[in-house]
Formats: sequence, structure tokens, C-alpha cells
Amino acid sequence: MKNRLVILMAMLLAAMLALSCFALAEEAPAAEAAEAPAEEAAATEADEEAFPLWNADAPALKALVEYVEDVTDEASPNYIPAVDRIATFDMDGTLCAELNPTYLEYYLLARRILADPSYHPDTEMLEFGRMLRDHALDRSFPDGMDLLHANHAAKAYAGMTLNEFADFVTRQLVREADGFENMTYAETFYQPMIEVVEYLQANGFKCYIVSGSDRFICRTYVEGVLDIPYENIIGMDVQLEATNQGDEDGVRYVYNSNDTLIRTDNLVIKNLKTNKVLLIAREIGRQPVLSFGNSGGDTAMHNYTIFHNRYKSAAFMLIADDEVRDYGNAEKVQPLKEKWEESGYHVISMANDWKTIYGEDVVKTNEFHWLDDLAEDIVPIDEPVPAAEADVQYVMYLGTNDKDSGKPVFTQAESMEQAKAILIKHFGGYTIQDAEGGWIDDDKVYQEYTLVIYLSDTTEEAVHAAADELVQVFNQSSVLIQKNPTTTEFYAGAGN
Repeated sequence: MKNRLVILMAMLLAAMLALSCFALAEEAPAAEAAEAPAEEAAATEADEEAFPLWNADAPALKALVEYVEDVTDEASPNYIPAVDRIATFDMDGTLCAELNPTYLEYYLLARRILADPSYHPDTEMLEFGRMLRDHALDRSFPDGMDLLHANHAAKAYAGMTLNEFADFVTRQLVREADGFENMTYAETFYQPMIEVVEYLQANGFKCYIVSGSDRFICRTYVEGVLDIPYENIIGMDVQLEATNQGDEDGVRYVYNSNDTLIRTDNLVIKNLKTNKVLLIAREIGRQPVLSFGNSGGDTAMHNYTIFHNRYKSAAFMLIADDEVRDYGNAEKVQPLKEKWEESGYHVISMANDWKTIYGEDVVKTNEFHWLDDLAEDIVPIDEPVPAAEADVQYVMYLGTNDKDSGKPVFTQAESMEQAKAILIKHFGGYTIQDAEGGWIDDDKVYQEYTLVIYLSDTTEEAVHAAADELVQVFNQSSVLIQKNPTTTEFYAGAGN
């Protein structure tokens, strides 16, 4: 009897366990259904954290996020190993402003020809600069302007060292962007596209810039804005050579301690259309899986990305349709939108997909000062240059003690760095030394850490502009400026 009771109890316990399992099985779908919205909400929240400047319902953003989540999921059949996660970006019009009022590289060249006191263009170059100036607003440039500009740019910057060229570009970038308030040219990046780059990098993608603009312009422009290393920036190229190389071939000439690298007037490649594909293959060596652009000059790069790719791939085309916050044209780009979609590209709408373009404090003014800024003619090189303007050295003596307290404003090291940061904004080159200033007042000896700054190939106006900033930052009563006539020679040695 006792054994039968044990057996019955065991049977009853088994039945209860079976019923319990059945009930759990019945409840499981409901539990899963409850979890699904939570997972979707978490994913939406994560997207909002990564893309706070995008509208959450933007179709292109949804396509990008779904793509990235798919190809980075090791369980997905579309998984792409990190080494092959290559994303290429055009620059002008894709990552930053393209036309305000004209291409940045056109603006830089016009300023080099028409407003750079250290450069004296010949008559032909001067005419080209005036053409850039006069046709920038309506963009009525002659046919073949891409190569015309590239060849003139190669000639205009020839002889500059890479540091001199970077300094020149930097001096232009810190100017106020024409057509806007509260933004310099250095700040004309599309803030939502910065989020795209950072999102891809956070998901193991290596991002490259593949631009039609000069490679070294792009490097300087991107510095401090995007974490894209110089070696990942591809663009238009000119031939470089060593300072003392002359006509000797680089195969035979040996670079030495007396050399630096300078630009030449020999254009190597204008990086548009299929040239972008060729340089991607040459310099990256892997087929991209993502491509971002904004014009017909990028379609070859897009097609190279999405055709015959062993991995799942996608291309995105940005359209300039925002007429309120930027200088877009919704009517003009509508046929392009349809064309890009038919080509299999995802379309990014600046007007509909972004909460902001450059930041909320940036205001479009519809006022351009392009013609006024570049109205004054520069003396051509085949006309005499006044000696007083061509060969003057300015020396500034900057004290570093606060004029009110008499105490140093910064440490000596900080003073040097503060001064350098200001000088590089205003001049192509400078020499700076630290010194000790001393004087006697009412039989009391005073001493002050002083910076001595030497400037050549510049103007009194530029020197005063820099001095204004130095006086403000260091809280000085004044800056001592000496203007000394001088003779300059770049001596390469008796054997050269």
C-alpha cells in the first residue's frame, strides 16, 4: 500500500510538472511579444544617441542603421569582417558646404591670386583670378572649368612648402564664411554628416575622404573636425619635389638635410568620376562597401561600390534641397533625387532629414561680400613691385604681464603657445623667440617675460590685426612694433 502511494504521488507530481511546462510554453509568445517593443525602443534610443541631429524618420538614416547592424552582426549571412569595412566620402557638398558662393578651392585660389600680398601673378593668372571672382555667384564658368582650375591652382601654389601651403589655407579658413553669420569657413561642415562618420567608426568602419579638391587642402580643412588620418585622405594631386632637386629625376636625387618638400606646377590627377575609382584601388586596395557623395562626379565611386561586390553594399547621395538654412534649390534637385533613386542610391535630404545643418546659431544672410573683398587688383609679376611693400620686416615685442595686476597672464610655455596660435591664423610664416624685458621705474626694477616676433612678406594691416588680438588675449596696454626695411636672400649654398 505504501509503495502504491509513493507511485501515485510520483505520477501526480509528473502531471503537475507537465501542466506547468505547457502553461509556460503557452505564455512564451506573449512574453516574447512584450520584449519586442522594448528591444525596438532600446534600438530607437540608441539611434537617437548616435544621431541627435537627424530626424528619426529619415529613410536614409533608417537604411544606414539597418545596413550597419546587419553587416556587423557575426550571426548574419551579410557579416563583413572589420578589415573590409571601407566607407568612402566625397568632401565638398557631402561632408561640408560646397557652394557659398562657390567651391572652397575656387575661393582659396581667387584669394591667392587677388588678395595674397606674397604672391604676384602674371597677367594671364590675374585674368583667371578675375574670372573666378566675377562668375562665382552665378557659376557661369567656361566649359572644362575643372581642369582649368586645377592647372591654374598648380601654377599659383608652385614653390610653396607643404607647411607654407597649410598656413595659407588656414589663414583663409578662419575668415567669416560668405553668406552666413556666426560661422567661419573652417566651420562649414555638415554636423549631421559628422555623426555619420563617427557612427561608422564606432562600428569598425575605416572612413576615407575621396575628393576632387586638392589633397592638402582637404587635410588642413578636416584637421580637428573629423578623426580621419592624413593617409585616409585622397584628392587632386600635384607633383612634389625636394627644394634643391631642380631638374634632376627623383630616382637619382637624394633628399638631404638641406631639403624640404615643395609643390610644383605639374598636375598629376584631377580626382573626379572614374579617377576616384582608380585612386581608391591604388591607395586603399579594397573595394568600399559604403559610399557617400552628392553629385555626378561621385557616381563612378558609387557604382564601383555597389556593383560586383562580394559583400552587401550601399551608396548614399546627398541633395541640396534646403533653401531656408542653406543655399539649396529644391526644384532643381528633384529630378536628381529621382535619378539617384533609380540608380539604386539612398537619398539624403538636407531639408527633410536634418534638424540642423551647421548648428542652430548659424544664420543664412543672403548677403555676399565676394566681389567687395576681392575687388582690388594685385600688381602682376611683370610690373615693378614697390620696394617698401615687397621687403619690410616687422618686429613685435609682446609683454606677458597683465597690465592691471602686473602678474603673468599665463605660464611661459602657455604664453608661447597662445602667441603661436594667434600668429598662425594671420601669417604664412613667423619667427618667435622668448626674452626677458627689464626697466626701472621710480628706482624700482621690473622684469617681464617677453616674446619677440619677426614677420616678413606681410602688410602693416595684417600685423595690426594680429597685434589687436595679442593685446586682448594678454591684456596689454600696447605692443611695440618696429618696421625695418630689409633685404632677403634664400641662400642654398655655393654648390647649388
